[in-house]
Amino acid sequence: MSLYFISHPACLEHHTPAHHPERPERLSAIDDQLITSGLGMWLDHREAPRVTREQLLRVHDGAYLDELAGLRPGPDETLCIDGGDTYVSAGSLEAASRAAGAVVHGVDLVMGDARNVAFCSVRPPGHHAGRDQAMGFCLYNNIAVGAAHGLEAHGLERVAIADFDVHHGNGTDDIFLHEPRVLLCSTFQHPYYPHAGAEDRHGAPRVNVPLPAGTRGAAYRAAVSDRWLPALDAFRPQLLLISAGFDGHLEDDMAGFALVEADYEWVTRELRGIAERHAGGRIVSVLEGGYALSALGRSVVAHLKALL
Repeated sequence: MSLYFISHPACLEHHTPAHHPERPERLSAIDDQLITSGLGMWLDHREAPRVTREQLLRVHDGAYLDELAGLRPGPDETLCIDGGDTYVSAGSLEAASRAAGAVVHGVDLVMGDARNVAFCSVRPPGHHAGRDQAMGFCLYNNIAVGAAHGLEAHGLERVAIADFDVHHGNGTDDIFLHEPRVLLCSTFQHPYYPHAGAEDRHGAPRVNVPLPAGTRGAAYRAAVSDRWLPALDAFRPQLLLISAGFDGHLEDDMAGFALVEADYEWVTRELRGIAERHAGGRIVSVLEGGYALSALGRSVVAHLKALL
């Protein structure tokens, strides 16, 4: 068996200031580990198409898309667009278009083929981007675009999103807050950026699991087993999407979790079981965080091995 590995060279052309953690070398670190591990030969490499405006409008406001399209950074310029740490360079919108387009393509591939697993190795990440704002390195909400595509283009009635990034996917949560066809399951460090997810909210089904700094594998696995897996089985998703953030790794100083590759392999295997039971095995996984380059590459390899 092989899986689809979807990426595009344009994703390397989204530039951020020196020493910014979300940098092009992240994708290169993944590619290097695929070669070192020998896993690359088992992947069906596909090029990400551009997302369409129609696909983006399912989850983003038109005025926000126009605002981004109106930015004109120079060849060597990076513009901060959220008053914090989210930047746009000359190649950023093309990169973001390919990142969101990769997830749409992945959904189309797994819905129409017996080879039912795809991984999108893309940047910029997406799960903090809201309907009308950029945030937390994110421009378009890639996973939300893919989920909405599954609902609208493929007529699905139940799509689940599992987000194991160390930061809460607040953008995804907000976009689908009143969409009962989408179940979001999220684990994240709390209290921590973006300071969301732990509050009670009335809306669509949610399984938000805040965990303290210092969380290690045993506690993390227990939380997933107790909170995520029963809800996912009860929901019976027809498609499972994964916001695959690896910034909870012990070596990653972006946050304070202490997970290792074996933990990412375990949670992926459990999610694969959910997909096998309810979704014909259909999974599209999308890169989110992960900023310690060696740990990121090793963790993605562990994740892909479990998906295979």
